[in-house]
Amino acid sequence: MLNDFGYVEKAFANINRVKDEQAGNINAAAKLMADAIAADKLISVYGGGGHTTLVMGEMFFRAGGFSNINPIMETGLSVFNQALKYLELERCVNYGRSIMKYYDLQKDDLLIIFHNIGINAATIDAALEAKERGVKIIAVSSSYWQNEMPPDHFIRHPSRKNLFDIADVCIDDYNPVGDAIVNVPGFATPIAPVSNLVDFAIAHLLEIETVRLCVERGITPPVWNSANAPGGDQKNAVYLKKYKPLIKSL
Repeated sequence: MLNDFGYVEKAFANINRVKDEQAGNINAAAKLMADAIAADKLISVYGGGGHTTLVMGEMFFRAGGFSNINPIMETGLSVFNQALKYLELERCVNYGRSIMKYYDLQKDDLLIIFHNIGINAATIDAALEAKERGVKIIAVSSSYWQNEMPPDHFIRHPSRKNLFDIADVCIDDYNPVGDAIVNVPGFATPIAPVSNLVDFAIAHLLEIETVRLCVERGITPPVWNSANAPGGDQKNAVYLKKYKPLIKSL
């Protein structure tokens, strides 16, 4: 028998808490996503640095995911950059603004921002730039990090704003400060982070609720088939023809 010191139980408890307690916020966010689909608009997704950028990959060009997902992809902030370099860049003031300016989102566009800490410069600057442009923002982050980190903590944006202060819809992922949730007896440092598991689950809950709303409205949402399943490429061809000129990462 494998002893995971409660990891799976704790991780699923976190996911179930999100499902139960954040249902209203997930529904509100899915309504904005369904509105974007109804208006034939892209849904942009941004991760504010480090491992939070991985959720873009989970939502983008993914079997069963939306074809109109526009990842605000910045390698400099991602885990595919050198670790110490992306750590510096996600704390760099105005870097997030530069990224948003490049992608040139417009009034009433929709942006989902994932960052479980929700206070760093690359997250807050991107959110501020988007808000000033009239973009609608869905934020997925942790109230624990935003509320428990000292106001003068050095990783905070100079404005001292939290991501939830800026967004139109806020989804709390309840990720604990420090992220790791397992303490192995005899070893002092916590291990086994939970943030990506929870945020990936939130991404898929948003997709499920959005599809439900679209069907309820009589709208067929654009969804990728698996490119590796028989007929997948042929089924996806119509969406590739439509979205490749619009989505930089395609």
